[in-house]
Amino acid sequence: MPRLRPRPAARAALAALLPLALLGATAPQAAAAWPEPVPVVSRVETTDPVVFVTIDDGWFHDPAAARLLLDRRVPASLFLLPGAYAYDSGYFHRLLDQGPARVENHTVGHPDLTALDADGQRAEVCGARDAHLAEFGDGPRLLRPPYGAYDAATRTTARACGAKAVVTWTHDLTTWGGWTPPAPELKAGDIVLLHFNETLEQDLERVLALADAAGLRPAPLREYVPE
Repeated sequence: MPRLRPRPAARAALAALLPLALLGATAPQAAAAWPEPVPVVSRVETTDPVVFVTIDDGWFHDPAAARLLLDRRVPASLFLLPGAYAYDSGYFHRLLDQGPARVENHTVGHPDLTALDADGQRAEVCGARDAHLAEFGDGPRLLRPPYGAYDAATRTTARACGAKAVVTWTHDLTTWGGWTPPAPELKAGDIVLLHFNETLEQDLERVLALADAAGLRPAPLREYVPE
């Protein structure tokens, strides 16, 4: 009896499936193994009368700014660099243990992530996650890329390193070199960027006054970003 030979189209299909069979995987499973990109959030769509205070880096440890955060019970998101708390972690332990602030991810060394390949980005983001978890016992869930610079690899790296969103900002109200940014009219869902610098206490006072004037209250950003 003659042997049946598969048609050319069938042979092509079998050839495509053979590598997957040898690997013990199917095409849908292989695709699902790659992390889905996280969303990018510059403001939160909400009808709640809330605004979000975020503070970056962590190099300058002003006791007056810490007292203000604690006294006003500001649920700030602290996007910290591990090196900025390595020499004085007690400053941030106090903010986290005695107040509603949470620590989030700002990478290890503050590079422009878009200048790094996927492995370099993962080392920066997962490295900061591991350092925060070891120091504070709480893993970050939000990633703020330095300079607000991100690409497609950043969004998948964020997911792989435990973040549920890349967070930028609506308003940067940091005072730099004596220059104070113009005061915006804050709206519900706005994300305000500040920094741990010499003017943080005054910048916080200003932001809280702007929020009060707009009928808004500071809220924890992590809780408003969906999984």
